[in-house]
Amino acid sequence: MHAMKNFSNAEFSPEVIEIMTTALEAAVATLPEPVHSSHVNALAESILRTAGAGERNVGNLQRIALMELQLAPRNR
Repeated sequence: MHAMKNFSNAEFSPEVIEIMTTALEAAVATLPEPVHSSHVNALAESILRTAGAGERNVGNLQRIALMELQLAPRNR
């Protein structure tokens, strides 16, 4: 199982946390059932990283996270 990267130094305002939460919920809602925790973690990491780089648009955060998940190497 993939461990979540360390984002302990990241700081976000309540407004940005709300934007990130909305983007994560929207991205997860597009995944087929059953949703695996590794996919949710990958989406969350992408959103944290992208928001940390300055992106604040919910749609962009969602699209980038889903694109990164689709491009991620599969462990079989």
